[in-house]
Amino acid sequence: MSDYKYSTLAVHAGQHPDPLTGAVNVPIYLSSTFELTGIGTDRGWDYSRAGNPTRDRLETALAALEDGGVSGHAFTTGMAAITALVSMLRAGDHLLCSRDVYAGTVRLFEEIVSGYGIQIEYVDTSDLAAVEAAMRPNTRLVHIETPSNPLMILTDIAEVSRIAHAHGAEVSVDNTFLSPVLQSPIALGADIVMHSTTKYLNGHSDGLGGALIGSRPEHKERFGLIQKAAGAVMSPFECFLVLRGIKTLPLRVQQHEENGRAVAEFLSTHPKLTRLAYPGLKSHPQYDLAVKQQKGFGSMMSFELQNREEAGRFLKALKIFLSAESLGGVESLASHSATTTHASVSAEMREAMGINEGRIRLSIGIEDKADLIADLDQALAAV
Repeated sequence: MSDYKYSTLAVHAGQHPDPLTGAVNVPIYLSSTFELTGIGTDRGWDYSRAGNPTRDRLETALAALEDGGVSGHAFTTGMAAITALVSMLRAGDHLLCSRDVYAGTVRLFEEIVSGYGIQIEYVDTSDLAAVEAAMRPNTRLVHIETPSNPLMILTDIAEVSRIAHAHGAEVSVDNTFLSPVLQSPIALGADIVMHSTTKYLNGHSDGLGGALIGSRPEHKERFGLIQKAAGAVMSPFECFLVLRGIKTLPLRVQQHEENGRAVAEFLSTHPKLTRLAYPGLKSHPQYDLAVKQQKGFGSMMSFELQNREEAGRFLKALKIFLSAESLGGVESLASHSATTTHASVSAEMREAMGINEGRIRLSIGIEDKADLIADLDQALAAV
């Protein structure tokens, strides 16, 4: 279906009518095992950890939605997807990671992955000279978030991929913040794309999941083995929820972004906050890069208030925005980065990342933008 426009792909990729019943929606195959047709033969499935018809449909859709995707792989959570990603590394390998990155990724790398003898290094991947300087003969993977969480720092995917490939390393991109609608990392040169499907792909805050999309046949073989051997595969019901969400993904992202731009413009002139981070503002230092490698600016942003107390008053005063973790759902969310997404890293590391106690991250939903702006205005008045 690669010849179709994106909105058509979102509705139809992997989602053809059920051949048995004609059902328009993909059936939820709640079966752990499947009848074999003989010794060593089956109808395409034998055990749901190895493969399930509902998951197969989702994985087909995931690969189709990422420009250049060859295979999709669905996991129980975004963190399970990153775990599968680094499972391809071996003791003695060097992993290079964006310095400003989701703290759950740091926790996984520092408290689990490093114990396997994998060397992990964090670098400002927006600084291409720093990336080049950090490459080693044993560097096997460069993992980047762009835009980053929560400071919205961009990394030039094409240039980092060029550097990594020259050193024999692969590049993986966490594309959760923008979704496949607004950014195509593989088309820009990356090798692997990762998503927390919990966020925009599902879009309704009612299911957990993660995904890896590979660009080469060996990725399909590698991640398929990890799914079967390690077993952290997405359940059929969760797959159904993501398939449902994908159908409206382009429409939702369009509304998310329209609201995001309006909210950012409002906040950009508000006197009570500082360091507003939204790449869609021309004042953002990487605005030109955003225009170059993204198809839009998304609906994620963050800003600083003076301290933790002001952040608490702001969050308590909100009426439409919910004070909650996560992002990418239809509802607007606000979170205090130091005690939610980055609570698992030390205060010293948060300071090194540039995340202070007044940092607020917003996920702009699809409500009426005038209502959202009014809610933020009254909440800032309480600060």
